[in-house]
Amino acid sequence: MTGELYVGGDGIARGYLNRPELTAERFLPDPYSSDPSARLYRTGDLGRWLPGGELQYVGRNDFQVKIRGFRIELAEIEARLQACDGVREAVVLAREDSPGDKRLVGYVITEPDSDPSAAELRDHLLLHLADYMVPAAFVRVHHWPLTSNGKLDRAALPAPDASAVAARGYEAPVGETELAIAAVWQEVLGLEQVGRHDNFFELGGHSLLVITVIEQLRHRGLYADVKSVFTSPTPSTLAHLLGDRANGAFVVPENRIPDAALADDNMEEFLI
Repeated sequence: MTGELYVGGDGIARGYLNRPELTAERFLPDPYSSDPSARLYRTGDLGRWLPGGELQYVGRNDFQVKIRGFRIELAEIEARLQACDGVREAVVLAREDSPGDKRLVGYVITEPDSDPSAAELRDHLLLHLADYMVPAAFVRVHHWPLTSNGKLDRAALPAPDASAVAARGYEAPVGETELAIAAVWQEVLGLEQVGRHDNFFELGGHSLLVITVIEQLRHRGLYADVKSVFTSPTPSTLAHLLGDRANGAFVVPENRIPDAALADDNMEEFLI
């Protein structure tokens, strides 16, 4: 199990210079010492004992980020990701490769002869974590980039590419409606291609991007509401919901979907 590392003994400092509040917060009485003046230093690092007696460093416990209103501890996700079959080491970052679109990205070093797919990693994490804590992409690396003093250089980790998302086996969209939906998703998610069975949310989509998708679909003459995207999250199922996917000829009258359903102040009940 992962826990916070505390350091004791003669080697630790007496406290922070001219910072009594911080000293009291980080230098705590040592419950394992008979000396009442002995202290343990609260490092803020996370680690765990391995079966062989080694102490493994996991990460910092202050790597907390905010994603779409949710406060998330990256170390918690890293610990779950590292527990996936075939994963030896894991790091999770909150990246903002597109302005205003912050996403979680998982980085893994796999065991020899093991190559878990992004879909497999995502499915495993969904068993233990809320969906907003599951990374939108998973990048396999062979070694960690390090700073000059030997620490992990998080800024040097690569941006995810198309292979990092949980895409299904590619099958080309069928009909004009599916093609239009796939094109919108490619643009919104920054992907080179989207298959007819690819799931919008598995590809890195989220509730706030649904609004953008709906607006772009409207420009193409396709009228969907927020609930439709959530209940039909693939181009094939959404096209089937919107109209006849066999010929792709589909036009919905403006009055079929009331404008109020797309107004910002009515989105809250659909967002997750």
